[in-house]
Amino acid sequence: MTDFLNLLTASPVVPVLVIDRAEDAGRLGEVLVEAGIRTAEITLRTPAAVEAIRRMAEIPGLTVGAGTILSPADVDRALGAGARFLVSPGTPARLVPALLGSGVPVLPGVATPSECIDRLSDGFEVLKLFPAEQYGGVGTLQAIAGPLPHARFCPTGGISKDKVPSYLALKNVVAVGGTWIAPPALLKAGDWDAIAANARAAAAFSPAPQA
Repeated sequence: MTDFLNLLTASPVVPVLVIDRAEDAGRLGEVLVEAGIRTAEITLRTPAAVEAIRRMAEIPGLTVGAGTILSPADVDRALGAGARFLVSPGTPARLVPALLGSGVPVLPGVATPSECIDRLSDGFEVLKLFPAEQYGGVGTLQAIAGPLPHARFCPTGGISKDKVPSYLALKNVVAVGGTWIAPPALLKAGDWDAIAANARAAAAFSPAPQA
């Protein structure tokens, strides 16, 4: 987890990707790496997701993870495709053993202080606040830092480019997830220039402060 945490803090904006065509994955991965992006999360929301992970995982310089992990079966599918980290939108107790036993870093989804306490007690080191903006965003993270100063987060959900700096300024945030870098509309249109520009903007953000 230490190496992954260092990777997140060095490249603190993680593209959150919904890929409908697996054949887009190779070009997308190359564009991200060329722009300076080092991590990417491919969500298991489409039939093409597993194959997209497999293809993008082969690209040098890019650490690819799987998001929308909802079940132990999803863990197995993601790992089988070569995912190097896992992300869940929420983390029911029944999913915890599979996540902990995966052998890769995990960002378990949480939305309340109780969930934060439970997941930290399970041994997870970095939590995913989701959906971040809908659950209070920066204000919520500032409030949580009081009673849980040791908790660290990678918030995702509704975080637009203009809001990234306010999140990365928080000491309990190590990175943020962003769907704005390569949204489905740009992928469908094959607008690689626009995606590359977004990726360069994401890579230019300063690393989050160390707590």
